[in-house]
Amino acid sequence: MTKKKDNYDECERQPKNESLLTGSSRNPVSQYFNYRINNLRGSRASSKGKDIRRSESKNRHFFIEQVTGTTSGRERTVKSSVGKLTITDRQAKKLELKPYSQISPLLEKNCLLLGANESFQSAEQDIKALTGIEVSHSTFQRLVQRQEFEEPQAIQGVSEASIDGGKVRIRSQVQGVESYWRDYKAVRLQGIYYGAFFQDNLSLSDWVNSQRLLFPLVCLGDGHDGVWNLFAEIGSTEMRQEILDWYHLKENLYKVGGSIKRLKVAEKLLWQGQAELAIALFVDLKKKPAINFIAYLKKHSARIINYEYFSQSGFCSIGSGAVESAVKQIGKRMKISGAQWKLENIPRMLQLRAAYLNGQLTA
Repeated sequence: MTKKKDNYDECERQPKNESLLTGSSRNPVSQYFNYRINNLRGSRASSKGKDIRRSESKNRHFFIEQVTGTTSGRERTVKSSVGKLTITDRQAKKLELKPYSQISPLLEKNCLLLGANESFQSAEQDIKALTGIEVSHSTFQRLVQRQEFEEPQAIQGVSEASIDGGKVRIRSQVQGVESYWRDYKAVRLQGIYYGAFFQDNLSLSDWVNSQRLLFPLVCLGDGHDGVWNLFAEIGSTEMRQEILDWYHLKENLYKVGGSIKRLKVAEKLLWQGQAELAIALFVDLKKKPAINFIAYLKKHSARIINYEYFSQSGFCSIGSGAVESAVKQIGKRMKISGAQWKLENIPRMLQLRAAYLNGQLTA
């Protein structure tokens, strides 16, 4: 039977249990449930399993009552990592459970972790296998949509930023029209922090500018105009040290073709930052690849540094490998097999994946 596709549309699994309702291992309710889980896991398979579960349910209600100090209020059922719980509105408020939420914070966190790594259909199956609790794939989707993921603030000052583009497949809203691809932008700060933005360059620049930017701010990118247009909105002209990615530069060099000797000499000159001398090697060539490469060098001449010196000194990176890795990591979820996305769902999913990569879902 063919699986139904996600509306959204790899891999860490279930994190260690921390708590039941508040997400804090210091919660007495959580401590008791974790104790019971560890000691009764084997017993549930025995003939006394039903009695144990009945006793466990009574004990849950008792300890929730003890922790909250109340039994009043309208009752509601909440799914948690240890089963369904019946609690009152007042108990939910004391336990800091979201209004109208039918899922405990820890179970919600586990759902987000799975949803950040795999399709919601697969996540639906895995959460049941891991916890015994059924959470539908449509519930996974709603959980993601209602989240507010804030981009992280770097603990240290930011001295290096890199930007690159990724692609996401869009589901056509017109019947019979094929899907199509659109770009999003990924950012990496200090080779540590991830950001991903879909058709929202202002939010990207605002996030980077909100950091404590250091002088000089090394800005790494390939030759795409969109990347450098974004960097123009970050920091100040005096602050930025823009660097053309060495590996893209070298790749473009060898696209020229022709004499290997000439290419090797040009590579050595560019490695030392001597763009003008490298251009002189190709001015007599009339073929289009050479003409395009000369135009490329002239356009980015101010961004071509002495790569040899920078590499040996360890002052900064000479390539945008960190952000290219980020695009690949984000693509593991966004380009999952068969994934086609509605436009309105893409920003939240990019935020979810970035939050996962930043470790925000396990904090």
